[in-house]
Amino acid sequence: MSETATATGVPAVALAAYARAQLRVRADDPGCHLGWTTLAGIGRVESHHGTLGGRTLGIDGVPSPPVVGPALDGRPGFRAIRSTPGSTRWHGDPTWEHAVGPMQFLPETWERYAADGDGDGVEDPHDLDDAALAAAAYLCDGGADLATGPGWTAAVLRYNASRDYVRDVLAEATTYASATGG
Repeated sequence: MSETATATGVPAVALAAYARAQLRVRADDPGCHLGWTTLAGIGRVESHHGTLGGRTLGIDGVPSPPVVGPALDGRPGFRAIRSTPGSTRWHGDPTWEHAVGPMQFLPETWERYAADGDGDGVEDPHDLDDAALAAAAYLCDGGADLATGPGWTAAVLRYNASRDYVRDVLAEATTYASATGG
């Protein structure tokens, strides 16, 4: 694991979370063909694997301070989504929704795909182990085969409906694969 972390620049804690999520999905949905590099590409684009803005990623996979995206308040470039009492607990804003955690889940999406990736009995979008497994389930939901270009693209577009986002995730995933000979 440490050789891969050194070769890719991905924190070992994050690599372990992405690898566990890949293995779990491989067992639960073998037709999905999700690779750890896709999860790592998303993790890099969304939050630099939980280290965005000088955050530290703890050995428990939880960034400090938590990763909370900007308010979805309808300003240019942002949808306007009102928060709910249930979602406020994840980001603290009683008015506007925010994406949360190192994989940047909207609370509504988190509620659908919430996962306990580290087996601690808690489903927490701020925990990279949980968020990586939830992201894997989200990407694989819909029956796409991520071993194909169209299937991979469709899955990543479901995660974030932006062609620029797909391009950025592909670039990161390709860099990780090249760095590890994969």
